[in-house]
Amino acid sequence: MKRLSLRDGIPDSFRDSVVALGNFDGFHLGHQAVVGRAVARAAHGGRPALVATFDPHPVRFFKPDAAPFRLTSLDQRAELFAAAGADACLVFDFDAALAATSAEDFVAMLREQVGAAAVVTGEDFTFGARRGGNAAVLRAVGAAHGLAAEAVGPVADGDEAVSSSRIRRALAQGDTATATRLLTRPFAIRGTVQHGDKRGRELGYPTANMVLADYQRPAYGIYAVTVRLPDGREQAGVANVGVRPTFEPPVELLETYLFDWSGDLYGQEIEVALRHFLRPERRFEDMDSLAEQMRRDEAEARALLQP
Repeated sequence: MKRLSLRDGIPDSFRDSVVALGNFDGFHLGHQAVVGRAVARAAHGGRPALVATFDPHPVRFFKPDAAPFRLTSLDQRAELFAAAGADACLVFDFDAALAATSAEDFVAMLREQVGAAAVVTGEDFTFGARRGGNAAVLRAVGAAHGLAAEAVGPVADGDEAVSSSRIRRALAQGDTATATRLLTRPFAIRGTVQHGDKRGRELGYPTANMVLADYQRPAYGIYAVTVRLPDGREQAGVANVGVRPTFEPPVELLETYLFDWSGDLYGQEIEVALRHFLRPERRFEDMDSLAEQMRRDEAEARALLQP
């Protein structure tokens, strides 16, 4: 998918567009409704459909010490936008200058620099310095600039609206079923495989090790997973997310054992999707006890992941 920025300028072929505007972290059901409306409106008018997002997330800019909370990387979001029918992804670099931009100036920028003909947001979207802009401001100021604006209401799931914060809570509780339902896919961590201490190999379970970086921390424990390999193939496995309390010193990692697979993944990027939470991680008194539990975890994960 084409990735655009104001720094490089918006090509003429992507101007006069319909823009879905939001953070879209996780690209859950609610976000999909916003982007879906923008794509439909663009198709009806014969216009390009852009999805605009912010990187880094505004929370990370204003609170650099905030605990990790990301549900998707920028690359993951761009792929999801493309799958939803968008023609390009517009990335706003969230820096001090953008943080200080007034809501009115931001709307003018959408019209003049982005070339948007219409903008679609969620009803609760805020923007501009000190969050001075909302859906009503976007409609009023947009009209003065010849920019149409539309707000899409929240998507309900039971008695509660779908939201990124709700998904984060579910993941922190090990509730993969709820997270998967609201995301419409399993929560997936993408990263580069790094060298570890080879303890899994010594136990007969060689693992692909990854750092969690800025991703939301799911409940520490054992998960049945599927792994997208660098060549696009998908492989089943079992993974440990946590600090490995049996070993010293504690090191936070995502360690994944791929079933019926061998090969060298060091330095390559893979994506691990958490499909089922099996159990919390715990400390074992000796390696034999740990190996026995790992065999039970493998058997359970294989049963859960059977097609």
